Amino acid sequence: MNEIPDQPCRPDTNVKTDFASPVFSRPRKTIGPAVLTVAIFTRMMRGLLLVVWLGVHIAQAQVPDPLWGSSARLERIRALLPQLDALYEAHATSNHIPGHIWGLVVDGRLLHVRAAGMARVEPEQPVTPATRFRIASMSKSVTAAAVLQLRDAGKLPLEDPVSKHLPEFQKVQPATPDSPTLTVRHLLRMSGGFPQDDPWGDRKLAETDAQLDALVARGLTAASPTGTRWEYSNLGYALLGRIVTRVAREPYQAYITRRILKPLGMTNTVYEWDKVPADPLALGYRWEDERWKPEPLLHDGSWGAMGGLITTLEDFARYSAFHLEAWPPREGADTGPLKRSTRREMHRPWEVISVVQDLHDSEGHSVARVAGYSAGLSWNQDQRGLIWVRHAGGLPGFGSEFRFLPDHGIALIAFANRTYAPMSAVNHKAMELLINEAKIPTRPAEGHPTLFRRSEELATLLTRDWNPEALHAALAPNVFLDHSLETWRRETRALLEQLGPIRDRSPLIPDNRLRGRFRLIGETRSLEVFLTLTPEATPRIQEIKLTLQAKP
Repeated sequence: MNEIPDQPCRPDTNVKTDFASPVFSRPRKTIGPAVLTVAIFTRMMRGLLLVVWLGVHIAQAQVPDPLWGSSARLERIRALLPQLDALYEAHATSNHIPGHIWGLVVDGRLLHVRAAGMARVEPEQPVTPATRFRIASMSKSVTAAAVLQLRDAGKLPLEDPVSKHLPEFQKVQPATPDSPTLTVRHLLRMSGGFPQDDPWGDRKLAETDAQLDALVARGLTAASPTGTRWEYSNLGYALLGRIVTRVAREPYQAYITRRILKPLGMTNTVYEWDKVPADPLALGYRWEDERWKPEPLLHDGSWGAMGGLITTLEDFARYSAFHLEAWPPREGADTGPLKRSTRREMHRPWEVISVVQDLHDSEGHSVARVAGYSAGLSWNQDQRGLIWVRHAGGLPGFGSEFRFLPDHGIALIAFANRTYAPMSAVNHKAMELLINEAKIPTRPAEGHPTLFRRSEELATLLTRDWNPEALHAALAPNVFLDHSLETWRRETRALLEQLGPIRDRSPLIPDNRLRGRFRLIGETRSLEVFLTLTPEATPRIQEIKLTLQAKP
């Protein structure tokens, strides 16, 4: 039985919101004040805990009404929010995080935000939804988006040698004489041959363009031949920032602000911290000697392309929703600063990162995962088929992560102000809870119109003993080369006899445009019918699989 699709998330009418930004859809009626709860932290630290239930519409990132799920889907998600809040709170306490904020985007709307702890320890200043955090390497996907935007405009082919745009690279020697020429694409997918460089690169954020150019001009040492392996490189993304600057003929920060951030309504997102009013800016800390010690804020510089963005959760929710809006592929206007197809390109793996058994589901079972990197984002799929796209960020004083699930229409975002705070771990636990406890279904595939017609024809063939009059129109010739007509008849009769009288037929569920399944429902059992069509101009059935089900 088909369930009624959800309506777009609407503001909760029992919570007051006091935010001036027009991105917040204000309720017409409010009951009571915003909820403020005092959170007790270790070592006599006290912070403000602000819970905000929001129906935030992400401007410039509108999505169509959900095409999956049921009216109960959103209620199941809401029912889990207290449990999710507790999960993040426990994570902050156990990891000595002074302040943090997390948010949940559902169907293009910021459904829930929770801010807790202290943006500044002395004097104490609470984290609020307006607090700006440095998000470190989460900035890389925005840099990649700028590169791909220039690619789409015909200004920056990805196969361009890096030396075409950075002449300083002409003096850089490859790892081996037979290494291919380093290209923009190599930098995007982190296969340029540079070594992993977090400790070194993280401290170079504030260096000038001249310092970066001089670094390259003096020569670089490769760890691997170009294009032979993936290795995380902050240097590579700093170089991409220099390339954007030279191709766009303006500083990459200005280009990204003008062409990506402002079109998405991300008006509270900047690169330089001293351009942010002090009140909403989180300071960074490290936990050392049983206390929080301040980490100096680095100024923005040539390396900001790898990790310099400072933003609010609301702003980054817009960016996350913009990526989710690329799915599913469809007709209709393609608006926004980056084409839907280009965003989807960012969501698919270009380079294998790892195949590991390092994750656990909500019940503690070990789960294998394959990860790949494309352009500023990593793609992940576990042995269950669950797919998520993500990027974490870590700098002295800060840790962050966002991930979104294209097949489920949700995104999780988490920021914290402790050095390398492991926000990926808590986001993963939250994702598992949402998938398993809220039972969020995947978005169904869209079937080609012919797939639905062929499923009707196949149901008729099966229940009418393979009527020869309809065979040639519906079936490709290979069907009777693989099995004779008499074999199909004999095997189908044997299966149908076990069903009892056929009562109904379930709707077709597409796997893709040319493949799907439905069930013939009998009195005692049911029969799953799987079909695949040919790629012809008029597709025909090329494959049929019949599986007896235990229950109708």
